[in-house]
Amino acid sequence: MSHAPVFFPPGARIAVLTCEPVGVLDYLAPEDGVRQGQLVLVPLGPRRVLGLVWAEGTGDFDLAKLRAVGRVLDAEPFSPGFLDFLTRAAEYTLTPLPLMLRMATRAPDIDQPPAARRIIVPGSGVIPRVTEARTRVMAVMAEHGGASFAASELAQLAGVGTSVVKGLVGTGTLAEIEAPRDLPYPALDPGRPGKALDGDQQAASDRLRGAVRGGAYGTTLLRGVTGSGKTEVYLEAVAECLAQGRQALVLLPEIALSAEFLDRVEARFGARPGEWHSGITRTERRRLWHMAGRGQVGLVVGARSALFLPFRDLGLIVVDEEHDGSYKQEDVVYYSARDMAVLRASIARAQVVLASATPSLESWANAASGKYARLDLRSRYGEAELPQMAAIDLRAEAMEPGRWISPTLAAAVTARLAKGEQSLIFLNRRGFAPVTVCRACGEQIGCHQCDARMVEHRFQNRLVCHQCGETRPIPLACPSCGVEGKLAPIGPGVERIAEEVAARFPDAKATVLSSDLFHSARALKETIAEISEGDTDIIIGTQIVAKGHNFPRLTLVGVVDADLGLQGADLRAAERSFQLMRQVAGRAGRISGAAPGVALLQTHQPDHAVIRAILSGQDEAFWDAEAAGRQAAGMPPYGRLAGIILSHPDLDVVSDFARHLAGLAAPLAEVGAELWGPAPAPIARVRGRHRMRMLIRAPRQAPLQAAISDWLAGVRLPTNLRLSVDIDPQSFL
Repeated sequence: MSHAPVFFPPGARIAVLTCEPVGVLDYLAPEDGVRQGQLVLVPLGPRRVLGLVWAEGTGDFDLAKLRAVGRVLDAEPFSPGFLDFLTRAAEYTLTPLPLMLRMATRAPDIDQPPAARRIIVPGSGVIPRVTEARTRVMAVMAEHGGASFAASELAQLAGVGTSVVKGLVGTGTLAEIEAPRDLPYPALDPGRPGKALDGDQQAASDRLRGAVRGGAYGTTLLRGVTGSGKTEVYLEAVAECLAQGRQALVLLPEIALSAEFLDRVEARFGARPGEWHSGITRTERRRLWHMAGRGQVGLVVGARSALFLPFRDLGLIVVDEEHDGSYKQEDVVYYSARDMAVLRASIARAQVVLASATPSLESWANAASGKYARLDLRSRYGEAELPQMAAIDLRAEAMEPGRWISPTLAAAVTARLAKGEQSLIFLNRRGFAPVTVCRACGEQIGCHQCDARMVEHRFQNRLVCHQCGETRPIPLACPSCGVEGKLAPIGPGVERIAEEVAARFPDAKATVLSSDLFHSARALKETIAEISEGDTDIIIGTQIVAKGHNFPRLTLVGVVDADLGLQGADLRAAERSFQLMRQVAGRAGRISGAAPGVALLQTHQPDHAVIRAILSGQDEAFWDAEAAGRQAAGMPPYGRLAGIILSHPDLDVVSDFARHLAGLAAPLAEVGAELWGPAPAPIARVRGRHRMRMLIRAPRQAPLQAAISDWLAGVRLPTNLRLSVDIDPQSFL
């Protein structure tokens, strides 16, 4: 595509990409003309739908019968580079372009004009009568300092009625004013001094700033041990990007990380950046979407979908904790935000920083081959030291029945309590117990809609399916045989560990960190803030605690079951276990001047290669061994994989079609690809739909997407059958 948007004069034939499955249709340009990349409303049957001016019309439909564009939206046209990104992302992921357009327009009310609106702002009065509801409203206002709220949005976030907000307006505690929509974000000051860097940190900062200053594309793997100052280093690259007048994007894997990170950004640059994730208001989503397109927000901090904002001039993308699995979306549009960040930066002539203490093997291999630059931070920031690590051999421990915390780990926790320090007990399993079995008939309680076991969540007194979300009360009698009093939970989840902690350490204050226990991002952020302030003694957590948190008093990490992720057929099982154990161990002893940290891993396999690698600290040897195994097997990153997922309510329909489709796979063999399957998915039924999977393995340089497109072209799907293509799959369920 050209770098200058094409202008189409009034009445010209134009191709408009709609958000509907019909895709691109021809229309007539409106009476004032229109530019390529402009968002428009167009007639489609009796409806008006959102569309994007894509190119010059090429159809042969009679020009006199074409319908005209209905309205041009008051939004900046998408740049040619952004259109190129959407096109190439669609081609790579084999996603229909209408779905990509939906990804790029996921902001509310963007078809509404920028009229004035009424918003709530802090007033000058004080609360005359303090109530719990009023306190929640003011807490939301404080948490979202600088954000714009309609009265209804503020009430919804605080969990109160709008009458509470209106009452605070009446007292003068809050005020309601007229304000224009979509105000620009405060400018960030790149000249403010950051934290003093030393040694590796300063050298890495200089390299990254120089790369950003060069104004060309490049990707750098910033690998640093936990607590080594990676954030401070890449914030220097952000400062350079802002100084160049360009925009920056920082992707975070977990919404709970954003509060602490936003505080650090504000301290560094004197203002808060734009936020983009599920926890922000509809008003802020609309505002940020528009400001990104107009270049009136310098830095955006967001979840993976922020990559599809229509930035005007994106100069830097940071993917923090780049190894994290949450960067892969596996619903409707299957894509890796890490890989799409590299694609978008290559088109925008921007720099990418992939930051991690435990990088993905893909990024490690790209750095090893010279495709990516690599910068290493080998020591912790300031005077903080890396934690000492040791295994607890459960074969030699005198474990009590129904207990999962070993005597050795319990003694270590007791020692920390005596010194006023925090301990973290880690188990990557939500709920109370993964299985509930009837001791009378042997039935394991399963989900009605899925081939999955219901997980007991005792804190909520419910059974929950972690596949589809179905939930029901914990029954008194077995649903199968009807016998009461025989249902027993099997195995531990974090809630069961919390119960054991309460029994072992009755005087300690314990907090459970698990995503299912927090119904809002605000509640999760508040709990993490309380832990950071030292307002808990023992943290019991799932993988949510492994993602970048700084707990100053935390000096002990105990992993209940280090063997949990080592088994199974997943080709990334060893890699993921290594990353998770290293990340969670890295929470200990992160603060300069604090007591050194200790990480203890309970295991039945202390001689397992992954456990040995974690304890020895020989990361490069681990990656070398993993790479050699993958290369020998032709697996990523040295070969290519694609997953085909078929689903239908009728097992016979999906099975018959899967076999039929496999018989048409000649285009795959022509490029040297192998087709494995079809076979039932490991979880063969989800939400009432039976699922079949196929896996394609191909050489690294094979034109896999083209071969899959040829294979599926013209295939007619049975009614209600869904077919999804997952390029570079991360999950095989």
